Amino acid sequence: MNGGAGRTHWRRSALVALPALVAAGSLGGALADGALAGGLQIQSGTVQLTTSSLYGTRYAAAVVDQTAVRADGTTTTVHPLRMGFAQGVINGLCLAQQQQIMGATYTLLITLGDSDTGTWEIVTENTVLDLHSATGELDMDGLVDLNINGPDTVIAPDGTTPVPNPLGSPEHRFGIQAGYAKFDQVTATVHDLQLPGLLRTPGLRITVRPGAVNCPAPAAPTGTPGSR
Repeated sequence: MNGGAGRTHWRRSALVALPALVAAGSLGGALADGALAGGLQIQSGTVQLTTSSLYGTRYAAAVVDQTAVRADGTTTTVHPLRMGFAQGVINGLCLAQQQQIMGATYTLLITLGDSDTGTWEIVTENTVLDLHSATGELDMDGLVDLNINGPDTVIAPDGTTPVPNPLGSPEHRFGIQAGYAKFDQVTATVHDLQLPGLLRTPGLRITVRPGAVNCPAPAAPTGTPGSR
């Protein structure tokens, strides 16, 4: 996602990266110092994501081209749906990433938020998700453009400076944009995840569990966005 000087870029690096399970020790120290309040980025391997609800303003989605590594080490091109929100609130969040260490499977499990399905307690901005598969209920409102060319999406993350093609979509790809979007009871497989500007991180828990562990199925939200 490229733009002029001073613009907000949805794909710029955040402050915290989770490249591998073996980094869990140093990650824990960084989180203890409040680093997660700056941002969270995952760019290595497949991550399971679940949330009761994700609500955001100035929403866009587009199909993109992405290089993926097969099990045998060769590469291929996949076409995930990249979703972006300029400003967002999240109602509980769980991330699970599996890693192989000396032939054994372990899962790094990160959860954020409280157990109250009526509050959107996690605040973020310029959120980006690359979805390889997802289930949930998506509602859009405001000025909604459906089935537009992916590069034609235009978002103004700061409300004033438009960023053309903020999701980096190639020509002739499916795209959507809307003033508002709410994605409920989401269970998704994500490769890239960018959550910069996590202003609140209540109920942060990090655990390493043996075996392949999945996030629990998300409950339906009971309140409305904006109540925390």
